[in-house]
Parts: sequence; structure tokens; C-alpha cells
Amino acid sequence: MTCRNLYAFLTAIICLFAVSNASAQTKNNTLYTAGHASAFIGGLYDAVYPYNKVLKHGDFGLGAPDKLDGEVLVLDGKIYQTQSTGKTFEVKPTELTPFTVVNFFKAKKTALVRQKLTKNRLFSYLDSLLSNPNGIYAIKITGNFNFIKTRAFPPVKKPYVPLADMLPLQHFFSFENVKGTLVGYRIPAFMDGPNITGYHFHFLSDDKKGGGHIIELTTGDVTIEVDELDSFLVDIPQTKDFENFDFKKDRREEVKRVENGKKD
Repeated sequence: MTCRNLYAFLTAIICLFAVSNASAQTKNNTLYTAGHASAFIGGLYDAVYPYNKVLKHGDFGLGAPDKLDGEVLVLDGKIYQTQSTGKTFEVKPTELTPFTVVNFFKAKKTALVRQKLTKNRLFSYLDSLLSNPNGIYAIKITGNFNFIKTRAFPPVKKPYVPLADMLPLQHFFSFENVKGTLVGYRIPAFMDGPNITGYHFHFLSDDKKGGGHIIELTTGDVTIEVDELDSFLVDIPQTKDFENFDFKKDRREEVKRVENGKKD
């Protein structure tokens, strides 16, 4: 091989490495949304996205099962579902979801908290860590929790109603002195509509037997890990129901009620 050919070969290898590295960097810093939050909140509960497709875009996240049979959490590349009975189990990647948000989690900031924080105080503390008000943040909180209250919705049948109208049907679960993980996000206001803005967390106990959407909590000693993302991708449902969905209605108040679990 001549020097010129060797130089060309090495240059090609370096370029391929750079492209591969850039691709991995993008993949690791992108929030992927399978579905559309407003449409889901408005009643589009039929699943269209295989989890094995979703997992190509992330190993960390949260979402909902087909026909709203509980709550979903994604941790370390595995999917966990908590049903309205409280039963929590690992889901097969071949099953489907109507709405799930994921990213490849890599902590860029870590903080140890050794004080009791309620949900509101925890969010205030997180605000002090997350300096960019328009940043997209993935947040993992692990450790001891003095108290956690979660919820899950039961499965539904057509005709579907908006999620806020189903709040009387939600089931609540309480955990005391439990070890586990909170998986969640703080999504900025400019992403409202396709995503649920503000804080949104789901819980999974260390024994993988309990979980759900966070309603209330009090922390013990916990470790907070934060991953700031720099892009987002929304995979729009290719269905007739989505094509005919009314996006003119303002659902922000409905989203707040659903997030807090409040009936009115």
C-alpha cells in the first residue's frame, strides 16, 4: 500500500469513526416520543407502537400500556407495567404502547440528598439543579423513600373518554420505607402538546413488585441523576383516529388534573 493510499484509508476510517460517534452522541441525547400526549390524554388509547421499536430509541422512560391498562416505566432497557390491581411485572418487547417517552440515559449531573423532601419540595430542589428553564431533562432518583403514593388506571373499552373523565376510576397504592427508583422528566413549555410538560415521574420498587404514576412522596436518602438532552423526536400515530382528532381544544387543565390525580 502506497503512502497516498494509506493516508486515504486512514482518513476514511477517521471519518467513519467521527460519523459513528456523532450518531451515538445524537442517539444518547434525543428524547423520543412514541405517540402524542394531547391525543393520548384526549382518549386515543389504542396501541400502535411495538416496545421493541421504542427501545431502539432509549433504555429509560415512561408511558402507558395498550388501552390504558395501568402505567409503564422503562429502566435499564426493560419495560415494567403496573396494573390497576397493583400487580407489577416485566412486559415483553413485542407488546404495544399508545404513548411512551424514552431516551438513552447517561447522567451528566449527580446529587446526593439526605433530607426529607415532599413532592413539591423535591421539585423545587430539582429546579435549583436544572439551570436551563428551556432544557429537556431526564431524571433518575434512586434510594430510600419514606412514603410514596402512586396510581394506575384500569383497562378501558370503547367508546373511550378523555383521561380526565376517568379520574374517579384510578386506583391508588401506598408504600412506606421502600427502596426504589423514580423515572421521569422535566419537559419545557415549548414542547407542550406532543409531550407532557413540567415534571412527570413513575416509580418502580427495587423488588419490581410495586410501581405506578407518582401522586405524593417523601424522600429519605436518595441519589439524583440528571441527563440534559439536546433534541427531540415525535413519532406521530399513522391512524384514522389521529387524523380525525380535534387538536383545537386546550387540554392543559386536563393534563394538570391527570398528573395530580385530582378529580376536579
